[in-house]
Amino acid sequence: MTSDPTAAGSAPGPLLRLVVLFGGVSAEHDVSCVTAAHVLAAADRTKYDIVPVGITRDGGWFRQDKAIAALAGDIDLPNSLSPEGTEVDPIAILRDGSSDQQTVVLPLLHGPHGEDGTVQGMLELLKLPYAGSGVLGSAVCMDKAIAKDLAAYHGIPQCRWVQFRDGVDDAREIVGKVEKELGLPVFVKPANMGSSVGITKAHNQTELDDAINLALRYDDVLVIEESVVAREIEVAVLGNALPEVSLPGEIVPGSEFYDYEDKYVTGAAQLVIPAELSTEDTDAVRELAVRAFTAMRCGGLARVDFFYEQSRPDGEPGRGWLLNEINTMPGFTPASMYPKMWEASGLSYSDLIDQIVALALQTYQRRSGFSTAH
Repeated sequence: MTSDPTAAGSAPGPLLRLVVLFGGVSAEHDVSCVTAAHVLAAADRTKYDIVPVGITRDGGWFRQDKAIAALAGDIDLPNSLSPEGTEVDPIAILRDGSSDQQTVVLPLLHGPHGEDGTVQGMLELLKLPYAGSGVLGSAVCMDKAIAKDLAAYHGIPQCRWVQFRDGVDDAREIVGKVEKELGLPVFVKPANMGSSVGITKAHNQTELDDAINLALRYDDVLVIEESVVAREIEVAVLGNALPEVSLPGEIVPGSEFYDYEDKYVTGAAQLVIPAELSTEDTDAVRELAVRAFTAMRCGGLARVDFFYEQSRPDGEPGRGWLLNEINTMPGFTPASMYPKMWEASGLSYSDLIDQIVALALQTYQRRSGFSTAH
């Protein structure tokens, strides 16, 4: 695993200042608040001066004073943080800290305006190290349509799909194209959204029309994918230029597909870690995960999701591994797939946080060596 340059607690000196951003303006706000609470509880307080900063649904920034007090007094944190407390200026809170203290930002933000390169761009301008993919990798993976185009360019297998852009494409023509090229049922997805928000499985034309209208509430670009009968396998990736890959895990949905309710409300889905795969299949999906991670310019961490189509409904052999999507800031509760896959691979939750912070510093130090002179 990656070396740990964050071991501030092992020698005299200031603790590394870890700014944990959570909440955000996207539809995935609540998921982020849950993720942040668990990260705060698990982060090593002998290494980090933790500063939780919540972003409200309307974009306000607040230092979470109750969480800071809880950390200082070893009081149990709630299962979900609320973006409340002292209102702060974003730039001031990010840059605040003693002159000899290194700041690293952990942007635990899911979805648009957090996981799509916008916050990453701000942190780049402020010259602050931050965890996860950079501006380009974040933006590419957030936009499912662009990600599919890029995967196709690199020869990474995936489901068949049709793109629809509101105001550019004719809806009736797209519906006809879907029925002709993909058939029904299909999945309709907003291009820039995660956690299965706005996704519908459409079984007929009426449902397809309704699904398109629902998805357009979240984005003006949609991805419409064929429905495949396949296992859902996920792989956790950790690293930069030479990423490491976890053992794969399998999602067994509790409903027709792994939707928002299944993930965060009912908890009916089964998580099988490690997935029951042959050694050959395990090696193949791990190698493909690295290919996708590298092709999409990811960094730090990502969860790479696949379909494993072993056979087709008509009895023909399946196509094998099909890339579904890459999540550059996956859910991070102890029950989430990403940390659970690493735990099964021998890396504890708290050590995983250390590795992610170390990779953020590694990226920052490498980029700081580039010349900006013309």
